[in-house]
Amino acid sequence: MRTRTGLITATLLVVAAGTACSGSSKEPKTIRVTVTQTVTPTPSTAAADHGAEGLLKMGAKKDIAEPENDVQITVQALEYQQPYKGPQPQPPQDFEGGDVWATVNVKVCTVKGDVSVSQFPWSLAYADGTSIDVTGSTGGDMPKPEFPMDKTVKPGRCAAGLIAFPVPSDKRPERIVYEPDGSEPTEWAIPGK
Repeated sequence: MRTRTGLITATLLVVAAGTACSGSSKEPKTIRVTVTQTVTPTPSTAAADHGAEGLLKMGAKKDIAEPENDVQITVQALEYQQPYKGPQPQPPQDFEGGDVWATVNVKVCTVKGDVSVSQFPWSLAYADGTSIDVTGSTGGDMPKPEFPMDKTVKPGRCAAGLIAFPVPSDKRPERIVYEPDGSEPTEWAIPGK
């Protein structure tokens, strides 16, 4: 039995020595270790910037406070569709400036104070400096559910819906703009098609 143990030990030493001597003696042995870290993003209700321009990403919330009026709200532009993909209203009339309807799905929530909401603070802005305002057309065959016109929203409640814009079919806006009277504009980037 001693012979067998000695033979096995000798064989292991020869294999270990052969493995240690393989390769070039000029190159040091390198051990590579790869470490992978998984990062899970934490959802945030804070506004997310979109590039250096200060544009918000579609769906980002923006907190707006007017301490002088004791009012606080959150606003969101949730989606842009061009052309609107639901049941089609009558095409825009020539004086409205576009040939198809586009929609913006928006949401305004009141945190503090009673707030009157309307479609009029919303507009579309193009890269060439032009913009399209709300027409004021509501009801009838306009895209549903419509964002309300002149509705009071109490604290803890929201108003949401679609705002229709008559747009040229061959041109796409780059931003959705929310700018109530006397306030700084808030803008969301419209993603490409």
